[in-house]
This record gives sequence, C-alpha cells and structure tokens, in this order.
Amino acid sequence: MTKIALVTGAGSGIGEAIARMLAEENYKLILNGRRKDRLESLASELPVECFILPLDVRNRKEVEAAVAGLPQSWRGIDVLVNNAGLAAGLSSFENGDLDNWDRMVDTNVKGLLYVSRLVVPLMIDHGKGHIINISSIAGKEVYPNGNVYCATKHAVDALTRSMRIDLAKYPIKVSSINPGAVETEFSLVRFDGDADKAKKVYEGFDNLVADDIAEAARFILSRPEHVTINDLTIMPTAQPSVGIIHRKA
Repeated sequence: MTKIALVTGAGSGIGEAIARMLAEENYKLILNGRRKDRLESLASELPVECFILPLDVRNRKEVEAAVAGLPQSWRGIDVLVNNAGLAAGLSSFENGDLDNWDRMVDTNVKGLLYVSRLVVPLMIDHGKGHIINISSIAGKEVYPNGNVYCATKHAVDALTRSMRIDLAKYPIKVSSINPGAVETEFSLVRFDGDADKAKKVYEGFDNLVADDIAEAARFILSRPEHVTINDLTIMPTAQPSVGIIHRKA
C-alpha cells in the first residue's frame, strides 16, 4: 500500500528536497507551505499524487481547519516531516527585535506543536507513524547573537525527546535531524533578503546542501519497524562546531 507523508515548509530548501526524495520512494505527498504557487509548481513536477495545504503553520485556526478538512483518503498519514522554520535577525540579546523573536517562536516551536498535535491522532488511528523534526546544530549548541533562534531549536530538541517517550506506546517513531550550515534560503530570510550578506555565510568552504538532509531522512525512514534513529547531527566537514568554520584562504 502506498504511504502518505506530510511535509511542512515544502516550497523550498530542505522541505522541497525531502518532498522530492519521498516522491522517489513513492509516497503520496501532502505539501505545506505559505507560497501556493511554489507548492503547485513542485506538485506538477513530482511523479506521485499530491495534496496541497497552502497555509502558515503559525496560524493555529488555519492548521486546525486544514487537518480537519483532509479527505478520508489522505488522513492515514504515515510520515510527518516538521521542516517549517526560520531564523530572523542576528543580534546581541540586548538589541534583539521583538517582532523577530515572535516570528521565530511562533514558527519554530508553536507551528511544530500545532501541526504535530493535530496529526498525531491520525497516526494513532492508523496504528503507527513516524515524525521527523528538522532541528539544527543550534539545538545542541549556542553561538554569539543566535540567542532566541538557538532557544527555539533547543525547544525542538526537548520536544522531540518528550514526544518520543509519550508516543512510543502507539507505536509512533520520533526522529530529529540537526544540520550545520546548509545553503538554502535560510540566510537570505535571516538577513531580510540581503543577498550579499547571505552569500558571505557560505563563502570559502563546502557547505551542506538540502539534498544532504533529504538523504539523511531517507536513511531514517528506511530502517525496519523495530529500529528508530533518534537523533542525527550532520555537519560540513569544515564546520566541527557551531561557531567554527574553516574557510579556504
């Protein structure tokens, strides 16, 4: 029987790469993102059946309505990939922008909670499931000026471990992928669209790309039923720690 996967933040970057990987594995896909045009474009390229959920995971009522409105044939969700997330700004704590803080907390933490809380009962009804939370090395370590972003990803790490304990009895697997520097739209968003600033983040070393994270997700999902990969931290070879990158001269 064909499995169903829901991917949040599927319109670009890691989410898009994971959606493409899942299509290769013949999953039917529920694609979520804020930009409907990107989701429609992606769905048109994939060789599997897709269902579009264009909404912002920060909006609890939209998430509730969307999940409640899933057709019966799409409710047997086998895999949930909580990928929607962002960094907004990079500043010392005392200079932090409260709007940026709200945006990160609402997306990275509350968005993940809203989607997971509504999808988990569907998995329980289905008799099994697998949740993959896309976190960050920032959920394991902290770095200068990363304060609230790091805090949100530490929250994702704690939630992942808690969900794993609470949901194992159903059984629902819960895994986490924690990437280091991945070149996506991440830095472009962080720097409010400043392409020059974003480009400098990845200069002088071989960074990760979205497909590296998608391949990690493929490995996690390929394990047999009695095996769960709890936690994968993936770094560029040039980045041994969150605040250290060895750049070429």
